[in-house]
Amino acid sequence: MSVDMTKWCEIAKANMGKRPAGTGRLVGKICIVTGAAQGFGKGIAEELYKEGATIVIADMNEPLAKQVAQEMGERAVAIAVNVSDEESVANMVAQTVERFGGLDVMLSNAGVVRSGPIAQLEKKDFDFVTSVNYTGFFLCAKYAAIIMEAQHEADPEAWFDIVELNSKSGLEGSNKNFAYAGSKFGGIGLTQSFALELCAYNIKVNAVCPGNYLDGPLWSDPVRGLFVQYLQAGKVPGAKTVDDVRRYYEAKVPMNRGCLPSDVAKAVMYCVEQKYETGQAIPVTGGQVMLN
Repeated sequence: MSVDMTKWCEIAKANMGKRPAGTGRLVGKICIVTGAAQGFGKGIAEELYKEGATIVIADMNEPLAKQVAQEMGERAVAIAVNVSDEESVANMVAQTVERFGGLDVMLSNAGVVRSGPIAQLEKKDFDFVTSVNYTGFFLCAKYAAIIMEAQHEADPEAWFDIVELNSKSGLEGSNKNFAYAGSKFGGIGLTQSFALELCAYNIKVNAVCPGNYLDGPLWSDPVRGLFVQYLQAGKVPGAKTVDDVRRYYEAKVPMNRGCLPSDVAKAVMYCVEQKYETGQAIPVTGGQVMLN
């Protein structure tokens, strides 16, 4: 059942035209970044903050999110969220509106990976990836859109953005990583469909598809990181160590390095700044994956 957001819609409508002051490319923009306590999310949130955005560090790890927000500055706040839970997502959006008066950008970044051969991956792991990466994006887009549609009613000239942090694995299949790739392919389907529906309310919906952030915790965590998972799954032929796996993935990129949060943040800012593009999946892969 949907959570009633009427109160928060009225608050957001009343606060249109009262955005925080400052300088930078994103000055006055109120942004939620999910999964922002570490990894890509943290790095992207920091870049957006530098450009004047007001940032909600939304994450399941509330203590770490609070630390990140405190280090970032007075325009940042931490809010606990489980993106796979509808009430939690609605509460995150409501708290954002209560704290800052509205919502301009929803960056749905939270994501998880469980890899392995099709005969061995358990259904619970497949469901976990789907609930966070696919259902989580739907829920974040749903409750962001409710507020943004109300704001559009108050100011028909204003523009708003929903951006899914997707992946190069949403542009091509991924061997022994089908749960993740499938959720990301699905995310692009949601992006295109949301874009068609929400364009009438000046809400642009796009996806950014990064290459591998090899230095981030998703890859480098010594227990659950992808280097370890892929080594154990035998995804890289002949690999004996995690260093072998890393070198294998670096060699796939014409620019010979992993993707960085600053690379992705530039694409996110492009999505927000332009007013004539929606429903797109923008690759940021160093040439590893190119659009046809």
